[in-house]
Amino acid sequence: MPDRRCAACGKVSGKEEFIRIARTKDGAIRIDMTGKAPGRGAYLCRDSACIEKAVKKQSLNRSFHAAVPEEIYDGLGNLGI
Repeated sequence: MPDRRCAACGKVSGKEEFIRIARTKDGAIRIDMTGKAPGRGAYLCRDSACIEKAVKKQSLNRSFHAAVPEEIYDGLGNLGI
């Protein structure tokens, strides 16, 4: 299985270590808890510090070359990590 890289801190690990955020072909961005949704994926560590860093650095915006809705960041914060 290929390794994935955290969009915030750069840690490389297996897919199961991360939360996947997916951007579909129609441009919708959502948190993908299954890790199997179609579309481009970006990964974040299951760590509140990485989520905060992603918000501060706008890491997901760069990963998707698009503005990520604030609801996505709020949803990540609400995961209880």
